[in-house]
Amino acid sequence: MAQWTSAVGATQLARLITSQQPRPAVPGAKKPPAYRALADGIRLLVLEGRVPVAARLPAERELAVSLALSRTTVAAAYEALRTEGFLESRRGAGSWTSVPAGNPLPARGLEPLPPEALGSMIDLGCAALPAPEPWLTRAVQGALEELPPYAHTHGDYPAGLPALRRMLADRYTERGIPTMPEQIMVTTGAMGAIDAICHLFAGRGERIAVESPSYANILQLMREAGVRLVPVAMSDGLAGWDLPTWRQVLRDAAPRLAYVVADFHNPTGALATDEQRRAMVDAAKSAGTVLIADETMAELQLDPGPEMPRPMCSFDRAGSTVITVGSASKAFWAGMRIGWVRAAPDVIRSLVAARAYADLGTPVLEQLAVNWLMRTGGWTEAVELRRAQARENRDALVAAVRRELPDWEFSVPRGGLTLWARAGGLSGSRLAEAGERVGVRVPSGPRFGVDGAFEGYVRLPFTVGGPVAEEAAVRLAAAARLVATGAPTGTFEPSRAFVA
Repeated sequence: MAQWTSAVGATQLARLITSQQPRPAVPGAKKPPAYRALADGIRLLVLEGRVPVAARLPAERELAVSLALSRTTVAAAYEALRTEGFLESRRGAGSWTSVPAGNPLPARGLEPLPPEALGSMIDLGCAALPAPEPWLTRAVQGALEELPPYAHTHGDYPAGLPALRRMLADRYTERGIPTMPEQIMVTTGAMGAIDAICHLFAGRGERIAVESPSYANILQLMREAGVRLVPVAMSDGLAGWDLPTWRQVLRDAAPRLAYVVADFHNPTGALATDEQRRAMVDAAKSAGTVLIADETMAELQLDPGPEMPRPMCSFDRAGSTVITVGSASKAFWAGMRIGWVRAAPDVIRSLVAARAYADLGTPVLEQLAVNWLMRTGGWTEAVELRRAQARENRDALVAAVRRELPDWEFSVPRGGLTLWARAGGLSGSRLAEAGERVGVRVPSGPRFGVDGAFEGYVRLPFTVGGPVAEEAAVRLAAAARLVATGAPTGTFEPSRAFVA
């Protein structure tokens, strides 16, 4: 019986390998043999989760042709990986990826570290902050007081609690977008909302246009749904959306869906203007594409300035083009798994009907807690706490990175939770690997792209501040030195005793 559970084609693997940046040249150092460079490239892909564990690799001859290498070079690389524990083989079954004993399985997404691992590791992988107390405790207490009447029912509300649907509809109406409760469905987080939309609108093989870069976990969700991702490049820095390119892609590729984060984009932090939003909606409408507008970062404006742009759905008067997704996870707390969809009533009815074959509904107690926050004004005060914390963390992280890594390039966003940094010509994948060894976990740029793009970038979230941000930058600088010199990882000790 074969030991592999998936397969990676020769063309796909070659594309992923060639997208990686080589180690910087070190004066006087010898260039590694071709087989060693190939083995290192495949090992990095496995450690990052971009090639799954237990994935069957292409035959030596096929990969050699795709990479324009000799079969002897590929065979030597495979043998090196077998020796190191990253490849297993059996006659008749081929070769498949593995990890050596004692190595953790790589994560396909950006799952947070378990709390017990935070004593020695600074986690910059997950863009989430601790709960804004005392508002979490107060919200749960308020929800418990309101729970008894619901406890006497079946507790199954596929569209969400009527009270919360009304509350969310009223909030959109207050923002100048008249909305009825029938246009709202409460979901289990934004991920649950987008998963439901993708299953309703885009079957396997359908095209979905996505920003490039985009939110890594959403890209992975869509890949696993079997859709074809069509990347559309973002403009440099915080300029945001290249509208001529978007128009061309929507016209030529005719994707069924397009996914955009117009409010403090994850990972770049860009904020779309009113003009960009209007143009994007018009382009999607002309192409017959349904536009998913992810508003999970919309309330995280960190700097004073002009009013926020209008929601994307405000430019879709007919309600036939834009589906809006919101969530409590970024503005309030990631542990509050409440999201929502705003769409035309017929779309909501279809999503609710399909839910019978998915998760059936969202926990009642958490819905009551969010409704209590929004009804009492606790939501506004909690979000202010969240903004203040994120602003302080952002400023501390920016200062520390500029001091420790002066050749890294980035634009400081006005809001959101993430900084998108060009890593001074170094490989983001190698930085992520070295970071694990020196005590800082950072996601590399390719996680946020399609087919290996953004190898020279890393994403830094505003989740740590003060001395922790300073130590994180020190460890990132240490990882950068290891990558730049080609030194073996695992020999560095953090600059001082530290508890995250």
